[in-house]
Amino acid sequence: MSHLSILSFKYNLAKLRFKSGGRPTGRLLSARDRQYSDLSTYKPDEGEMKKVFDMIASHSGRISKKDLQFMLERFGKADAAREARRMICVTDRDKDGYMDLDDFMDVHKNGVQIGDIRRAFFVFDRDEDGRISAEEVMAVLRKLGDSCSLEDCRKMVTEIDRNHDGFVDMDDFMAMMTRPRRKP
Repeated sequence: MSHLSILSFKYNLAKLRFKSGGRPTGRLLSARDRQYSDLSTYKPDEGEMKKVFDMIASHSGRISKKDLQFMLERFGKADAAREARRMICVTDRDKDGYMDLDDFMDVHKNGVQIGDIRRAFFVFDRDEDGRISAEEVMAVLRKLGDSCSLEDCRKMVTEIDRNHDGFVDMDDFMAMMTRPRRKP
């Protein structure tokens, strides 16, 4: 859900390039340096990504630093103001101080890594029991400004819950996040 680690990486990479005059610094990476566990990527659904963008953006068609800071604060992120500045700095290609939809989609152009999907799971799993309840879905959606009823959240969980235990576990969540989207 959150792409803070990707944005931090891009930000630090940009700083290194600037400091070194564009030349690589340090040891070059090889195939042996690759970690296979979280490197698989999945293309996000553009319609779903636009919904996420619209949920964050308070300005017409743009996400401001304050929008990001507000969202990060709602999720208890330490130093939300600094993190929001970094996110805008990394993504804002036209340097107008905002992230527009193209900037937002550019962050996801190469897909979403499994590690990011796992981190998103733990945003929902508030009690850290390894499964997501309808109540946890409702709490996160409320933090995002969406006022779904508990019954609606139960329906969402039921749609995703493959073993019919009334919860979304990591396997259910991964299947939901990585399955191809059906066209309406």
